[in-house]
Amino acid sequence: MIKNYIDYPMIKIPGGEVKLRDDRIKRKWNVEIEPFLIGRFPVTTDVYYAITNQSPNSFNEKLKPIVNISWNDAISFCNLLSQEKGLKNCYSTSKDGKNIIFDRESDGYRLPSEAEWQYACKAGTTGYRYGELDKIAWYYENSGGRIHEVGRKEPNPWGLYDMIGNVWEWCWDLYDEQAYGAYRIFRGGSWAEEARGCGATCRRRSHPTFYIDDLGFRLARSY
Repeated sequence: MIKNYIDYPMIKIPGGEVKLRDDRIKRKWNVEIEPFLIGRFPVTTDVYYAITNQSPNSFNEKLKPIVNISWNDAISFCNLLSQEKGLKNCYSTSKDGKNIIFDRESDGYRLPSEAEWQYACKAGTTGYRYGELDKIAWYYENSGGRIHEVGRKEPNPWGLYDMIGNVWEWCWDLYDEQAYGAYRIFRGGSWAEEARGCGATCRRRSHPTFYIDDLGFRLARSY
């Protein structure tokens, strides 16, 4: 049964170009961005549990970003939501079961690429952040040591909330396969992060099975 009551608003992002950098190896590169859709908010607890048919720990958590979600969990959720909405899965598993294959022609839900995430976060701005940190983000200095409901801070110029702070967000990309194997990228900073870690170009990575209480995800779609 398609759960049409699931509300996950998405914003149309125009095409363009973004410059990525890896300070670890002193590399910079440009990426062309095709138009795409991205969630106005990170995936919230109520949306996650409605699709996975699990019970939330607390009703009061429903409008907070879902956390303790691994990259693998996020990939599975993307396919589940695609199926519920009658869309084509973006992800499948290789025959040997060792790799996730991304179908770039699919119309289903997916994780944003690192380049898409940064491009959407910056929203045409040029600084490390799209606004004054205390006005746009929950981070170590103002979060009270806890996660907060989405949409309580100012959005970026394209109407996206919580791109910086509140929770880190998984992206599709491998970090550096030769150096770190299967490690995947996450972006954005969190409620537990110092100010310096909350910015549009800050990059972190971990194993796709890793999960923690300040790491969630946001959905994207191609169109």
